[in-house]
Amino acid sequence: MSSTEPAARELQERAALWTIGEVRAHEVVDAACDALVAGLGGPALWTLAACTRGEADCDVPEILPAALDELGLTFHPVGSEACREAAVRALANRTLAGRLTPRELASRIHLHFGHRLPLAERLAELDDEYDLVHLGAGRAAAEVDAEVRAEALRLARDAPAHSSGR
Repeated sequence: MSSTEPAARELQERAALWTIGEVRAHEVVDAACDALVAGLGGPALWTLAACTRGEADCDVPEILPAALDELGLTFHPVGSEACREAAVRALANRTLAGRLTPRELASRIHLHFGHRLPLAERLAELDDEYDLVHLGAGRAAAEVDAEVRAEALRLARDAPAHSSGR
């Protein structure tokens, strides 16, 4: 893995999470800055990284697709199934990295997609199981946590290949 790949992957993931409202536009700008520091570059990436917090909400939608494209990354159209699936995988990766608990992953998936996204259906069902755990019914929380982690691993493992920087 090159030294730029983690920064490219983080920018790609923040872009996906931004499209579903999981992160704010200024967090995408922060990832663009980190990508520059890591050694990635291009006119659109520089423009994206130069956005102020106040400009981010207006400028990110316009600049982000070009910035990702010049890095060989994919911007999925907002609202598309590919966009939703990329966001699911980004959330799964955050769980595997310890940035979200299994409970948080299942809850966020359920919140954003309900039971309407086949790729994430099992995680939505597991969020329902956490509700049963809370009520004292069903399996133990640790068992549900383990199944959520396994599902996150499956999602990460089965992710479509993409470039991670030029």
